[in-house]
Amino acid sequence: MEALEAIDKAHGESSLAQLEKGLEFRKIARSLFKSKAALAGLFILFIVIASALLAPYLAPQDPIAQDINNRLKPPVWDPKGSREHLLGTDHLGRDILSRLIYGSRISLIVGLSTVLISGTIGILIGLIAGYYGSWLDDIFMRLADIQLAFPFILLSIAVVAVLGPSLRNIIIVLGITGWVVYARVIRAEVLSVRELEFIEAIHALGGQNLRILFRHILPNVISPGIVIATLEVARMIILESALSFLGLGVQPPTPTWGGMLNDGRQYIYNAWWLATFPGLAIMLTVLGINLLGDWIRDTLDPRLEI
Repeated sequence: MEALEAIDKAHGESSLAQLEKGLEFRKIARSLFKSKAALAGLFILFIVIASALLAPYLAPQDPIAQDINNRLKPPVWDPKGSREHLLGTDHLGRDILSRLIYGSRISLIVGLSTVLISGTIGILIGLIAGYYGSWLDDIFMRLADIQLAFPFILLSIAVVAVLGPSLRNIIIVLGITGWVVYARVIRAEVLSVRELEFIEAIHALGGQNLRILFRHILPNVISPGIVIATLEVARMIILESALSFLGLGVQPPTPTWGGMLNDGRQYIYNAWWLATFPGLAIMLTVLGINLLGDWIRDTLDPRLEI
């Protein structure tokens, strides 16, 4: 009888947990659909991600194929435009729309990869520094202070100039140099959580430090890290575009939004579309990420609930 009661109790607790998860999911979904800004950001991101994934099927032309006879063709709505090139062509006759679609791949790869690297490093350092404190905290925080003493973009330019411009080096540089903001925020959260009564109770029961750190503290401090990661994707896309604009990013002929801006700056007066469309692509992508990031922040922070 006792065994059956235990099984029934466990089954009841499992069903209750599933019900709570379902209610929480519906609550988040309702919150998303109530926020027009979040829906707009989600729609923009869907378009960008779909373009990146389906680039070979969506791009009307080869993004690196040159056609000097059709160089500097204006967009299709211009009297001199062509239906074959909806957004016009660049100074080498390459299709702007196709290059924008393929350029979204580079931006998303860099944005997501660098945030994954920097977020993992920063959260781990924040957990260790905040939980153990003492000399470990001093070392990590002084390293953070030293890195913050250098302008981020100048540090990235210097490292990329030494290692050489490539997609891999861009990801490594931006990923390694972006950990500070995660570490500082997570450390501050850990300092407050580690003093709570349930953590002291686990210590008293003989809980191991690693289990306490990753099983009990991490779930309670990860929300700010998720919000930071969401917003950092947008910043990393801008930084990648800036480095590509300076010639220190992914090298031609691979299309990147920053590289397209660099190509278009020389023709800004007589071929405005060369710089306008990649600039709009960067702006809309960053805007979409920020709108969605603001909603995630409001959703994950219980202090903002009314």
